[in-house]
Amino acid sequence: MRRRSVLTTAVLATAALAAPGTARAAAPGPSVTRTGTTLLDDRAIYFVSYDGLVNNNSFQKNGLLTYRGHQYAAWYTADRNAVVGRRALGASTWQTVRVGHTLRYDDSHNVVSMGVSRTDGRLHLHMDSHSDGFTYVKSVAGLLDDPAGLSWTTSRFGAPQSTLDGLTLTSQFTYPQFVATPEGRLQLSYRAGVSGNGRNALAEYDGARWTALGEWTSATGNYTSEHGSSTARNMYLHGIDYDVRGRLHAFFTWREQNAAVMCSRGGITNHDTGYVYSDDRGRTWRNHAGTVVGTTGGPDRVSVTDAGLVVDPLNPDHSLMNQESQATDSAGRPHAIISYVPGRFGRCTTDYVADRTAHGRAFHLRRTASGTWRKTEIPVPPNSSQRTKLVLDRYDNAYAILPFGRIAGASAASGHTDWKLLFDGGGLDAFGEVVVDETRVAQDGVLSFLYQERSSGTTPSALRVVDFRLPA
Repeated sequence: MRRRSVLTTAVLATAALAAPGTARAAAPGPSVTRTGTTLLDDRAIYFVSYDGLVNNNSFQKNGLLTYRGHQYAAWYTADRNAVVGRRALGASTWQTVRVGHTLRYDDSHNVVSMGVSRTDGRLHLHMDSHSDGFTYVKSVAGLLDDPAGLSWTTSRFGAPQSTLDGLTLTSQFTYPQFVATPEGRLQLSYRAGVSGNGRNALAEYDGARWTALGEWTSATGNYTSEHGSSTARNMYLHGIDYDVRGRLHAFFTWREQNAAVMCSRGGITNHDTGYVYSDDRGRTWRNHAGTVVGTTGGPDRVSVTDAGLVVDPLNPDHSLMNQESQATDSAGRPHAIISYVPGRFGRCTTDYVADRTAHGRAFHLRRTASGTWRKTEIPVPPNSSQRTKLVLDRYDNAYAILPFGRIAGASAASGHTDWKLLFDGGGLDAFGEVVVDETRVAQDGVLSFLYQERSSGTTPSALRVVDFRLPA
């Protein structure tokens, strides 16, 4: 609802500039102006696993967020303590508190994710899980509604739990992603199971208690490539987001369990980009044509054998990345960033890290007003095996935040075809992936992201947040 009001104000303001009988002023194209950088931690934990860092894996939702004029961040310190910080927007310093949990393993999957339940003003944190148990912490009610009146202290947070207030979900938990419903409830998306054999599921908090809504994807079914077959898999989400009209969107890729589907065991078994949506808060899922393909908690779940799921086909031979990025525009149309090694560099990747670093390319995939799907290559090579994040501004210009903090942009006026580099990452010395504040762009027109400086081995390094002003 907040994004709707910002967009409406922007449209009215643009219309007011045009006198009767004159042409309406054109919307501005994409631009970024760096306005400042703040330090979260000069000695954040640093280790590389699965080619990433635990403090800035871009699949976090959210490691950085904005709510009621304050920004919140969560990370692990050099001594492995989970920390959450806040600052008033525009402030140069952060208030930080420890929440009573220490990171168990050197595993970059074990991120801290945050969510806000608007029904009671609580901050929720979910952390430290990779196909096993998890830790959950929530604040007292009203903490985020009155940041000026309530002190930022450890006493404002409850004790760490291994359940959601007594609700046990699964013994194999990974990828927590909080998403707020239009009514202000808080949903938790997660994977039950393991890589190559897992199911996506949802839980929901109504301001009083958590309820398990159930699983909505299937791990079973037969998939056959030109090389071989697989009978088990998991769906990797590029995100899960409500648009301004209340539709829930999810792009995804499939990862097969059986490596026989690939041309080389040095690749990754990810294939195809798919898309589903829900108009009933995640209870029922439909393909892009509107056909029901699954029900959360029911026997019929979204499966690799369902028709109409794939919106960009690709076999498992190109090291397609999982969990990249997605967003929705002011008309509720879905957009995604995907990346892989195009066929022009060879039809078989044999070392997915090396091949993606040398030849991987990012693409902007979106649904047009006519309902068709269009894909455009972003002409800025990632030069990394890692992920790119997507942001849309109030004029629906698109921004790709590439590894190392580089920013490319494309205008809505061009149909998002005029991609160019807007910021080269200079001065950041960022390791690779960044964590974008997905909530802030709509609130004050600022692109804000968290990054960690490069280091080596296990030597701690600085963790920072950088801000860029977007077109007003």
